[in-house]
Amino acid sequence: MSYTALYRKFRPQEFEDVKGQEHIVTTLKNQIKADRIGHAYLFCGTRGTGKTTVAKIFAKAVNCEDPVDGSPCGECAICKAIADGSSMNVIEIDAASNNGVDNIRQIREEVTYRPTEGKYKVYIIDEVHMLSAGAFNALLKTLEEPPSYVIFILATTEAHKIPITILSRCQRYDFHRISIDTIAGRLMDLMKEENVDVEEKAIRYVAKAGDGSMRDALSLLDQCIAFHLGETLTYENVLEVLGAVDTEIFSRLLRQIINKDITGAIGTLDTLVDEGREMGQMVTDFTWYLRNLLLMQSSDDMEEVLDMSKEHIAALREEAELVRPEVLMRYIRIFSELSNQVKYASQKRILIEIAIIKLCKPQMEKDYESVMDRLASLEAKIANGIPVAQAAINGNAGVVDSVSIDTQTLIEKPQLPKAIPEDIQQVIKNWKPILSEIGAITKTYLSKAVPSLGNSGELLLVLDDENAYAYLNENRSDCIINLKDVIAKRIGKEIEISVRKNENGLSAKESVPDLRDLIQFDIEEENF
Repeated sequence: MSYTALYRKFRPQEFEDVKGQEHIVTTLKNQIKADRIGHAYLFCGTRGTGKTTVAKIFAKAVNCEDPVDGSPCGECAICKAIADGSSMNVIEIDAASNNGVDNIRQIREEVTYRPTEGKYKVYIIDEVHMLSAGAFNALLKTLEEPPSYVIFILATTEAHKIPITILSRCQRYDFHRISIDTIAGRLMDLMKEENVDVEEKAIRYVAKAGDGSMRDALSLLDQCIAFHLGETLTYENVLEVLGAVDTEIFSRLLRQIINKDITGAIGTLDTLVDEGREMGQMVTDFTWYLRNLLLMQSSDDMEEVLDMSKEHIAALREEAELVRPEVLMRYIRIFSELSNQVKYASQKRILIEIAIIKLCKPQMEKDYESVMDRLASLEAKIANGIPVAQAAINGNAGVVDSVSIDTQTLIEKPQLPKAIPEDIQQVIKNWKPILSEIGAITKTYLSKAVPSLGNSGELLLVLDDENAYAYLNENRSDCIINLKDVIAKRIGKEIEISVRKNENGLSAKESVPDLRDLIQFDIEEENF
């Protein structure tokens, strides 16, 4: 006999077997016992939480010849026929592939015929949000006033896409994401039935990787067992199969990022790549690791929320003391944005390397969180002591004592040029009129530049804006030549122009002398 996947083999056949959805199971059982069965139900929730399974159990229960406390007996002919899919009373429809008006019209024609056996004809429409607008309209009348022997059960993962006219005609049940404890308990029971030796720590990791979905967790566990068939399934085995990363590696990576050790952090990433770890999963897991650190900093009573062993909690406390909350929030933001990019990227590794460099170099970003990260770094350097430098004072005061100065934090003021060439002066004097003659896009980007004097006496344009620099650099042959032509017409001379991206952590205006401020005469302006 061919092998049956775990999620199919152990699909619940009675309400009592459904885990994590007690609020729904109890309500449906009470309806059946009190004979208060509705005509239309809407089951909403994420994948793998039991929507279709509960729908099938409900279909058996309403048709069962001998129900037990609202649950199907599982022994009568009708229960067995529904279980093996041979019953004509239960019709499953996949709305993803049968979403047209004609498919719904067929249903409207079929409901006129009574069930061949049992009390109810049950239509289970899966992924109902995929129906077309016309199909929803065709379903509306039948859904509002179906024959007394027809029950509709609509299942969806995206309830917000269903028209309000449909929603108002259904009893809505929201399936919750299943807790890690519930999934782990179910998996452990199934492993005992399968006689598979497995570590509890491994089961809990699989349960966590299932992300609230019992079906996903069972599929992942099936994969892990197959890879290590006949062996004890250990925590390390699960990490190897799922391409996950242990928290010890995350701890090492975090410390390297905090210490601005780009080489070490990239090396850790290389190790993960060499081990064949899945990069998308690594980004997700590291984001959750950072989130756990932030929660640990937020309150002293996070053990139950984090759902971790005492050893992991202690390690997290130690890590949480190394980094400030605002810095952690910046890390989480960057990696959250990265998780969306990595999902569809062909070069996942490069994107992750760029993100790591961003974390190590907050000066690459200009937002509030990055500035706070830079300040925290400077404060840490000052607190840890800094190199000694001799400073002399001119005059009769002599030599001052040695002082402790962090040479990396000194901000060098831009050196004023000794003489500004006449042609450059003319350009600055006519700067706005010159820009007025440039094309709209080029003008917008050039207006962001700080005009200064280059080392060779050329006009130097320094930009903070990455997009502006990229545009001018990529279109240099058009933008700069056009600018030089306009300048030549204006002042009657050709000048050299260079464009530079500002990358020293300060603004361009702080990094280089702004000739517009240095030239002491009125700048001519024209109306444009």
